[in-house]
Amino acid sequence: MSDGIMSKAATMEIPISSNGDAGSLPEDDGLEQDLQQVMVSGPNLNETSIVSGGYGGTAEGIIPTGTIKGTNGFHRDGAVGGASLLCCVPGSGLHQPHPSPPVGGEEVVRGIAVEKFDIVKKWGINTYKCTKQLISERFGRGSRTVDLELETQIELLRETKRKYECVLQLARALTNHFYSLVQTQHALGDAFADLSQKSPELQEEFGYNAETQKLLCKNGETLLGAVNFFVSSINTLVNKTMEDTLMTVKQYETARLEYDAYRTDLEELSMGPRDASTLCRLDAAQSQFQSHKDKYEKLRADVAIKLKFLEENKIKVMHKQLLLFHNAISAYFAGNQQQLEQTLKQFNIKLKTPGAEKPSWLEEQ
Repeated sequence: MSDGIMSKAATMEIPISSNGDAGSLPEDDGLEQDLQQVMVSGPNLNETSIVSGGYGGTAEGIIPTGTIKGTNGFHRDGAVGGASLLCCVPGSGLHQPHPSPPVGGEEVVRGIAVEKFDIVKKWGINTYKCTKQLISERFGRGSRTVDLELETQIELLRETKRKYECVLQLARALTNHFYSLVQTQHALGDAFADLSQKSPELQEEFGYNAETQKLLCKNGETLLGAVNFFVSSINTLVNKTMEDTLMTVKQYETARLEYDAYRTDLEELSMGPRDASTLCRLDAAQSQFQSHKDKYEKLRADVAIKLKFLEENKIKVMHKQLLLFHNAISAYFAGNQQQLEQTLKQFNIKLKTPGAEKPSWLEEQ
């Protein structure tokens, strides 16, 4: 047992040279071979710190070495109590640190947030001013900019649109009812033709009625083509042309409200005290008022131009469509088939052949 203790003590006090080679120990060749084997298979001594001395040795026995990166992605630092500590380094597969966001990216995000905040702030201020102006106008306490001539034209357009919508609704109802009539005439003609074949004693009478119903059905289909063209044209005029002009009118009315709101705000600031802060706010209010004034005047000019063009287009379209409707209805109820067909040719209306299939895409090219 004493020999084991002595061998352990001798092992703990092996002298180490600066290049990491072990000194000779003639007393124990087996111990020297074991030590050389450990040094060959173990880490390089230049990558470790060796504590010389027994258990509880002092700090004078520590040989410091540099921290060198190993081939496996670790640093081998100084050992404490004969053990080496492994530390993770960036780039290894263990404990990778979270990458810090680039400074430029943070600035871009901050800039976007500030821009959105400014947009919301401007929208809130503008909404507050317009709401305040609208309430003042409703209760008769605020002044309102009025263009009497333009307002009259706008009100006339809205009234005309309501009346044209009524005409469009009635024309569609007429089309639906007349389509049902034509379908009934067609079925009645087929029934007369069938009875003409099966009733020899009444063949001539059934035949006359069958021919009459088929002729009325053909003329009815021609009239339906004219009425459908009339309905389509009125629908385009009401729901596209007039609606487009009214959308510009809505934009103009919104611009007018904003103009009056900022005009009122400028007037209130102008009547207040003229200190440094008020002058700064007055300049900003003057700039905003001028911007909304330019927008208001531009939209007012656009509305005036669109109203003029709409009136010209309405007269041109309705002159053609009313003439078509009158000639087609008159020719149909007068039984003038040639005049009815001539009316459709005059307005370039093409009827679909009953039972005709839809042309292929090659024929449509």
